[in-house]
Amino acid sequence: MKKIETPKSLCEDFMLNFIHSKIFQLIVIFLFSNQILFSQNVSKTGTTAASFLEIGVGGSANAMGGAFVGLANDASALYWNVAGITNLERYEAILVHLDWIADTKLDYAGLVLPLGDFGNLGFSFTSLSMEDMKVTTVDQPDGTGEYFTSSNLAIGLSYAKKLTDRFSVGITAKYIKESIWHMSATAMAIDAGTIFRTDLLGGMTIGAVISNFGTEMQMEGIDARYTIRIDETKQGSNENIPTNIEMDSWGLPLHFQIGVSTCAFKSEDYQLIVSTDAIIPNNDYQSLNVGAEFSFMNIFYIRGGYNSLFLQDSEGGLSFGAGVSSDMLLSTAEVNFDYAFRDFGKLKNVHSFSLGIKF
Repeated sequence: MKKIETPKSLCEDFMLNFIHSKIFQLIVIFLFSNQILFSQNVSKTGTTAASFLEIGVGGSANAMGGAFVGLANDASALYWNVAGITNLERYEAILVHLDWIADTKLDYAGLVLPLGDFGNLGFSFTSLSMEDMKVTTVDQPDGTGEYFTSSNLAIGLSYAKKLTDRFSVGITAKYIKESIWHMSATAMAIDAGTIFRTDLLGGMTIGAVISNFGTEMQMEGIDARYTIRIDETKQGSNENIPTNIEMDSWGLPLHFQIGVSTCAFKSEDYQLIVSTDAIIPNNDYQSLNVGAEFSFMNIFYIRGGYNSLFLQDSEGGLSFGAGVSSDMLLSTAEVNFDYAFRDFGKLKNVHSFSLGIKF
């Protein structure tokens, strides 16, 4: 009997073809824009605010050199590619700690809530902090007795949904704040990502994400306020006219990334995943992240990668790490512990630790 296609099935086929064609167009546009639109002779390093948003999170992702946009298979997908949280079928939380450069510390927490056909929700919190420092002046180089600190934070609310069994989309809205002593700046931004799973090369997945698209940041606070005398030539003029110094505003570190990951080898007990990401930032040259993960019985993981490949004037780049996954006693919950080491050349090497819980 000949199958009669209903208007609903015809509509679904049209949408699938439309989505797949758009993915292909996106990849083509990316390749051309990489060479034409974004080619530059100046790196623009240091021209954006909120640089802490560029610090990658998650022991598994960092150990793989940050090549995680096309993989995004744990709760750290909230940072790397929010569309990846649609692949999480259980509640999942992640806690991350990094001893970052210049004696700063980064802490990250994320939570993913699968809600069935509605999609998946996610919440994330990022904090970069430092110890208090002495306030010094020219006249008092040993300190005034006061202390100051600097801190940064970002709070994110995420939503992602599978449009088909192969194609997922997601978006994150973020509140960002930077503070130093009595001054602070805030901004709002969004991340948007997609993931498309194919049948090619062992189930290759393609991910694309745009990160930190938002408002500019401008410092404000009492340290920018002082008093002046408008006319020095007139006696009796007011010497205490309140004035504010208007600070320059700076954009956020906008990134466009596209990643590909695939299973290069798989048996009953072993699996090897390889991945690569291409990055186009608005404050540096383009670069490439590559990484691999070898797993044994989904219990023990060994990872390695290279960050910022082909980036001019980069420091280090090599990364490696390991992870362990285990079921909790007297519970159906699963715990993952991951460690990553990143080489930063002349700068301090970075150690990353993350704890994941599926429940």
